[in-house]
Amino acid sequence: MTDIPVSHPRYASLVARERVTEGVRRGYTSTQGLIAQGRGECFDYLIGEKTTPAALQATRAAAAMLLLAERPALSVNGNVAALAAEEMVALAGALKIPLEVNLFHRSEERVKKIADLLREKGAVQVLGERPDAAVPGLDHARALATRGGIFDADVVLIPLEDGDRCEALVAMGKKVIAIDLNPLSRTARKATVSIVDNIVRAVPLLTEQVRMLSSAPRADLEAMVRDHDNQRVLREAVGEIQEHLEGQTEESEE
Repeated sequence: MTDIPVSHPRYASLVARERVTEGVRRGYTSTQGLIAQGRGECFDYLIGEKTTPAALQATRAAAAMLLLAERPALSVNGNVAALAAEEMVALAGALKIPLEVNLFHRSEERVKKIADLLREKGAVQVLGERPDAAVPGLDHARALATRGGIFDADVVLIPLEDGDRCEALVAMGKKVIAIDLNPLSRTARKATVSIVDNIVRAVPLLTEQVRMLSSAPRADLEAMVRDHDNQRVLREAVGEIQEHLEGQTEESEE
């Protein structure tokens, strides 16, 4: 990877870019993932490259939903593996649940490389190498799923996910938690809880919230989930982008 000085004003963004590029070189991220990363960077600029109040609200609701779930599961694709493999393993460990590899541009070699990476980072249970079920309504490899994992889950976390799979999982009756920097995307609009934040910030914060809320009374967790209004949170996220842009415009005029 390129040696990027910590003092560089774009340090975090450039490191993330390097991680995705390295993921392509190592074979667990697709070249199409580079385009997705660039799109995400654009929206991260728009929210000010920080976790916003709306994102924090959604993260707390997501943590409560995962703790209440009977069969939660976490989905990992190539970009997630490149950007947050260790962090996803930590979240799975905090919840004592499986990680499942799922790819749009699927090859068995890529699935194995991602699964091996997750195990290298300490994952106890990694699914996806031998899918034995399919999500209804999807015609491509993204439909493949595993019984005991995503297929049977009642709550699924899908970071950096396509809208069609999000919609199909919701149609199966699952509660879906998305991490998506675009509050206008189909994924964000169709998910049960949408965290509009960069995955490198969102997953550690979600893990922190899971640990903080793990001893909370069930009634309190249920209230957090019940009170969450995803459409309101998405409207607030759009408002935060507008406020950030107005602030940038005012600064440039001074």
